[in-house]
Amino acid sequence: MDKNREDQLNETLMLFYFAYRTFIKEPDRILSQHGIHRLHHRILFFVARQPKISVHELLDTLEVTKQALHAPTRQLVEMGYMTSEPASYDRRVRELKLTEKGEALERQLSDVQRGKMNEIFELMGSDSEEIWKEVMKNIIAVDEPKTEDGSTT
Repeated sequence: MDKNREDQLNETLMLFYFAYRTFIKEPDRILSQHGIHRLHHRILFFVARQPKISVHELLDTLEVTKQALHAPTRQLVEMGYMTSEPASYDRRVRELKLTEKGEALERQLSDVQRGKMNEIFELMGSDSEEIWKEVMKNIIAVDEPKTEDGSTT
């Protein structure tokens, strides 16, 4: 990689870091008012999208260890943001679901971020959202294991 290309990519990386910092600033402030952190937000976000998600499925989605997920999940249950109940199909499986309180907090946090994204996509034009999604999908795909035919799993 030549020096000019490296400089261009360094600028892109800086923009990515600064954008992320801006994107999470307000949700972080809201989370701190509730005494919780970003992992709690991610849990709330994914449980809101998949009510009755199993703990195992959430572990796979977030790519964290059971140990890393245990304390924040317990805290969210104890604080009344989420329930953890045995699954009807297998009592050994724990299913997570947001309470009304959890739904309200998740909505407040995600509305901030949805609002930022919507404002930017409207400003940037009709193709910007699809281009953004393609960039994000390709960033994710770089890290996914490949099958024998070269496709991602």
